Amino acid sequence: MSIFKAYDIRGTYPDQIDERMARKIGAAMVKFLNAKRLVVGRDMRTMAPSVQDAVIDGILSQGCDVVDIGLASTPMTYYAIGKIPCDGGLVVTASHNPKQYIGFKLCRQEARPMSGETGIKDIERMALSSDQPLAARAGKRDQVDVMREFVDHIANFAHGIKPMTIVVDYANGMGANEAPAIFAKIKGLKVVSLYEQLDGTFPNHEANPLKESNLDDLRAAVKQHKAALGLAFDGDADRCAFVDEDGRTVHADLITVMLARGMLKRHPGKGIIYDLRSSRVLAEEILKLGGRPVRERVGHSFMKETMRREDCIGGGELSGHFYFAENYYTDCGVLAAIMVLNQLSFEGRSLKQAADPLRKYFGTGEVNFKVADKDKLMQQVRAKYSDGKIDFLDGVTVTYPTWWVNVRPSNTEPFLRMCLEADTQKLMEQKRDELFAILGEPADH
Repeated sequence: MSIFKAYDIRGTYPDQIDERMARKIGAAMVKFLNAKRLVVGRDMRTMAPSVQDAVIDGILSQGCDVVDIGLASTPMTYYAIGKIPCDGGLVVTASHNPKQYIGFKLCRQEARPMSGETGIKDIERMALSSDQPLAARAGKRDQVDVMREFVDHIANFAHGIKPMTIVVDYANGMGANEAPAIFAKIKGLKVVSLYEQLDGTFPNHEANPLKESNLDDLRAAVKQHKAALGLAFDGDADRCAFVDEDGRTVHADLITVMLARGMLKRHPGKGIIYDLRSSRVLAEEILKLGGRPVRERVGHSFMKETMRREDCIGGGELSGHFYFAENYYTDCGVLAAIMVLNQLSFEGRSLKQAADPLRKYFGTGEVNFKVADKDKLMQQVRAKYSDGKIDFLDGVTVTYPTWWVNVRPSNTEPFLRMCLEADTQKLMEQKRDELFAILGEPADH
């Protein structure tokens, strides 16, 4: 399977991505962007320093200068690309993947993401062909520390947060590099930290907060410390998951409603973006708040592009990416956490009190099916529910007055992914079983 994905470049080290491949990717990125200056950061994985050196070598070989910001989360790298005059940049990271993975998230100017459709496939073609000829003059590498600026920038979004205790699970990932200094600037906020040591071997659990079992230690600590809520970051800290005071997960679509309340108070009438897997309650609440619900396909590159085009102030994806126009149109886990704390403090409610009234509908969550012929099964879904309202924004979505389902193909794996929601538990189970009859036994079970 190719290391060049829909939204980034990712693979196992050293068999799929090694220093030689990193050099080729660096050189190809310069050629594609016709770049004169690129920003490069890296995460805490064991191979990240040597892979970062190699990708920088490739960039320098083409006569392009590099601003090396060193150890940095993905959000801090986005910030640097947005703030520093440059032609784009990249962060060496494999996000939430296990320790044997490494990769790159790439941006052009203004921290605009590069996707398969906007550059990654071109870079693949160049990187897999012959080496790029060396430039007459090599670029120069400057080391720049943006940590203090980034910490101040994010902490400045905190307004009126009431004294409280929260638990934060850093999963030994990049959130621990910057978030403690940000939280320390918020007066009265007491933070109980879990797994705060940067460790690319992930000795405690995977840095993937979407997997419910990875939140077990967080839930236990929230109850033990009688904390107001718990936060869990993924490996590169561009995502954040939330649990309430009872240790119950509050899914990202409900968090997006809370973020929208604050955003639309500051910026009335703006768009709020969300992915098409989100609960129906999200669009309903955005309309009540006087905002414009903007529905988009799954994937950060699509979300960010549409945000700019549709004048969105922010939004969220079910995967825990939350987007902020006020932060270079990028996703940032710790900024999402601060914005939620702002809103809860303003409303004088706990996370549970804010979330429970939004739990109006009954959903399956995202269910995966390993299938040989994705298109054939999506056609069968379309045929069975041909009397519903059908759209093809991402896979196939069928909507009825009392329930809806989305079935979409994975970009990177032989999976179909299904999300279904209904007005009642009984209807949800009935429709879920109908879909299972078409799609087969879930791969998750």
